[in-house]
Amino acid sequence: MNTTVAPLHLPCPHCGATNRLPPARIDEAPNCGRCGQPLLAGQPLDLDDSNFDAVVAATKLPVVVDFWAAWCGPCQAMAPAYKQAAQQLAGRALLVKVNSDDSPRLAARFAIRSIPTLVKLQAGREAARSSGAQPASAIVNFALA
Repeated sequence: MNTTVAPLHLPCPHCGATNRLPPARIDEAPNCGRCGQPLLAGQPLDLDDSNFDAVVAATKLPVVVDFWAAWCGPCQAMAPAYKQAAQQLAGRALLVKVNSDDSPRLAARFAIRSIPTLVKLQAGREAARSSGAQPASAIVNFALA
């Protein structure tokens, strides 16, 4: 059985280059291999069934997961606030997005019944949950509580 974890493929928000990053280096403030700018400069990280556990296990930061779907109006309405919260929380919390339609195992594992739903994980365990679209200030408070 192969236990090697596939690297994350992170697009650089500055130059667009795709960078490979081992999940174990997620807390190291990685920079783009092409332009040298920060890869996670306050951007939510898109995760799925294949890489979620590796990233959550690798980070020592609190993780806030936004379970969402492309067809969901409130999810789309909250997306800019979530991105703003990610910028405010850079280095203090890791904000990730999981498309519940594309990652049904994660949605089932966390018993997601409505979206958007935020789940806060600390040391890999659920510490809090909140459903419904929220402004950036509420997301920041949720992450830091």
